[in-house]
Order: sequence, then structure tokens, then C-alpha cells
Amino acid sequence: MRSAHSVSAVRQAEQALMARLPEGTLMRRAAMGLAVHCARLLPRVHGARVTLMVGGGDNGGDALFAGADLVARGASVRAVLAGRRVHPEGLAALVAAGGGVIEGVTTGAHGATDISETGGDGGPRIAVEAESALLEADLVVDGLVGIGGRGGLREPYAALAALASDSRAVVVAVDLPSGVDADTGEVAGEAVRADATVTFGTYKPGLFVDPGAGRAGRVSLVDIGLGPELPDADLVRPQPVDIARLLPIPSAEDDKYRRGVLAVRAGSDQYRGAAVLCVGGALRTGVGMVRYGGGEDVLSLVISRWPEVVGLHLDPTSSTDLAPGRVSAVVVGPGRGTHPANADELRALLESDVPVLLDADALNLVSSSVSLTELVHLRSAPTLLTPHAGELSRLLPDTDRAEIEAHRLAQVTRAAKLYRSTVLLKGSTTVIAHPGERTVVNPTGTPLLATAGSGDVLSGVAGALLASGLSAREAAMCAAYLHGRAAVLARGGAPISASDLLDALPLAVAELRRAAD
Repeated sequence: MRSAHSVSAVRQAEQALMARLPEGTLMRRAAMGLAVHCARLLPRVHGARVTLMVGGGDNGGDALFAGADLVARGASVRAVLAGRRVHPEGLAALVAAGGGVIEGVTTGAHGATDISETGGDGGPRIAVEAESALLEADLVVDGLVGIGGRGGLREPYAALAALASDSRAVVVAVDLPSGVDADTGEVAGEAVRADATVTFGTYKPGLFVDPGAGRAGRVSLVDIGLGPELPDADLVRPQPVDIARLLPIPSAEDDKYRRGVLAVRAGSDQYRGAAVLCVGGALRTGVGMVRYGGGEDVLSLVISRWPEVVGLHLDPTSSTDLAPGRVSAVVVGPGRGTHPANADELRALLESDVPVLLDADALNLVSSSVSLTELVHLRSAPTLLTPHAGELSRLLPDTDRAEIEAHRLAQVTRAAKLYRSTVLLKGSTTVIAHPGERTVVNPTGTPLLATAGSGDVLSGVAGALLASGLSAREAAMCAAYLHGRAAVLARGGAPISASDLLDALPLAVAELRRAAD
């Protein structure tokens, strides 16, 4: 697992470590690692044009010391100073090494050069020499704002960030891109768009969660000795070996029942394909058996596509026995409908003692029913909710979709606590929360997954893993990973449909098996 820690945890760890080390040791460690990674990104260090964007904090000091190291390797390094404050020892090191210094802003009519003052008439302007240095560089180092930055970048930082993002240079962020919230990944206004980020001591949550993750590029971690001082991680990002260790491996003694029996209550006359996709996702993940219950026409379609399914004619509007039966887990909701009879079916499933995954219409039924909400709260069996942002906004009081998208970590954690369940929030960054456990961020996927039916497949995948005996959190984590990898493997980057995922899921599973060997 890759672990990420909050700003407060990092600050406390730094203070504890610095108390035992000579002054400046941590910064020198960070700067040395930064310089090494910058050198690796250049075709040739000697003669390369490097421009440092330097703020007044420790990030600026890291950039300056790294710049001095690059000068020693033959690079031509210039530092663009963004404000009137600068790290004095770092600046002295750069100048002593032979680096150049550029005042990044020109004084306006009122003499304003402090970064706290914004643009507008009389405010600071980006100096022509600074602009040229950024646009002509081979590599730009973003040392404007550190992990303590909050809110949008102010001028002249915002203008410098825009220039760096528009340049042809390779852009390297120091610790995280300026303008990205380190704890949440939120971006309020302009932010640096880096090709690579060199982060120190531990990963920061904002590097894993969009939109911040999309600004970070390739992230590299430099060990500066913080590990022993850090508490348990606030957030984790699984690696292939972590998922491979969790995936059930059939043994010689297994039969179809030991591998898990999944009940699927998905699809309706209006959305027949949802049943086919959900069942297919479960089968291609390796569940022992799928028992599908649905209307006659939907059942016929499912059996024709997946003849290995055990089918049951079950129409919620006319059937009297809506309980799950002898199964290991249940998936309910994809394309199922929101008729009162569907609410009765959902109630019967929630009153059972088997793990239940709720998606799509099942979530909409819960959000509109106090009694169903209470049933979710009272369940002792594992319960997994898999909403997208719109569905989660209906599940959470007084919360709109924009709020969910802007604060994904906070809102998914809130939902998990409120419903006492595991919650998998789908989106550009899939986030999984479970009460009392570390939040999980899924590292796989592609924007191509934004296609009709892909969520139905995900429900089937997660349901299969629930039926195999994984916890709801483990099933969600593995399912999101497999689903994302399948999307990448399906057509080599070409557009995909949800059906394409079904053929690619076994490839994703096999890839992980190799990772475990």
C-alpha cells in the first residue's frame, strides 16, 4: 500500500525529527532527492536550462538548494523570486554555485510587491525576464507554495503557475503542485499542472485524489527519514501486489458453493441490459454460481447470454417470496426500478443476514425512504453502497452533486459513518470509505469508463468478491482495481463499451495473479 498522511501529521513528524537533527538537514535531504529526480527528467543535465519558481516558504528553499546541486552538474539555473520573502540560506547556496536570480514581479504604481497583494491596477506584474525564463526553460521547478497552502493561488503566484503550465518545459512540482490542497486534492482556481511531482517523507492525500491527482503527473517519493515519526496513514492507495494477495484463489478442494453463490437482482423490462452486464461482471470475476432473479423476458435474455446462470422467475410486483435464498451475497439495484414492489424486495434483502451490495435504483429507494435507511443502519451483515456523485448527493442531507465532486474524501467518509456501511464513491477518482478504517483511493481506471453500463459491471465484480468471503471494504477495493485495469486492457486505449469490460476482466485477474508470483 502507498500511504498518505495529512499536513498536520507531516508537520508533527517533521518537528519530532528536526529536534534530533542538525538544523537544515531535512531540507538538504529533500533538495538532494529533488535534484536527482530533476536530473533524470532531462535528456542531458549539462547545458540544460532550468528555471525555479521560488516562493517564500520551505518549498522555495528546497527548490533553491536543488538548483544549486543542478548548477554543480552543469545546468544553467535561474530562480524567479515570486515575492519579497525568500529562503536566505537556499538563495545564498544558489548564488554561490553560480545560479542566476530574477525578480519575478515588477512593482506597481503603489509599490506593491508582496504576494498577499493581488493584481489589478497598481498590483504586481510578472517581469518580462521572468516570463522569458519560464517559456525558454527545458525544466521548470515549482517551489511556489508548500503543503500548507489553502484556497486558490493569489497573484503573482497564479500568473506564474499559468505560465509554467503553458510552457513547453518539463514541469516538476516540489512536494505537490502549487494550488492543490494537500489534504483533499481540491483546486480552487489556478494551479500548476506538473509533469512530475517529487514529494518528501510520505505521500499527501491531495496527490491521490482528483482534481489534484490530475495536476501531479508522475509522483515520486523521497525518503527523508520521517517514517518512524509518522502515525497510521489517513489514506491508502493499493498496489498490484496488495490486490493480488486479497483475490481468492480456487483450491483443489473447492466446489462451486465454496467459491461463492451470488444472487443478482438487477434489470427490468426497461433496462434489461443491466442484468446481463451485472451477471457477466460476476461470472468473469470467478464467482462459483450466480442465481439470477428477474422478470420472464429479462431472465430469458440473461440465460441466453450466460447459460451457466441458475435462473429464477421473480417479478417483485407479483412474487411473494423476495428473500435472497441460500446464497453468499446479493447484488440489488442496477436497472431494477423504483416501483413500490422494488422497495419491498429491497426490504426483504436488507432484513436478511447475507452481505448486500446496493447500487443504482436500490440507492435511490433508500434515499427516498426513512424505513429503508433505518434498515441499512441496523444491518450487522456487510453492506456495500456504490453510488456515483449524484446518487450520493441524494443519500446525504442538504448536499448537492457539486459539493460531492468538490469534497470527495470528506463526503464519502461522511456517508460511511452515516449509513454504517462501506461506501464506494465512483468517479474520476474512486474512493472507498468504511467506518473506523483508512480511506482507500483506487489507482486504476481511465476516462473511457464513463460509459453506460460500466457501473453495472462493477456491481457484479464487487458482488462476486463479496460472495467469495471478502469483507465489504476488501471487495470494493479489489473490484475497483480490477474494473479500472479491465478498462485499460480492453481495447488498448481505444473507446470501449461496458460489454468490452467482460472480456477484459479475466485478463486483469491474470495480470494480478502474475504480480503475486
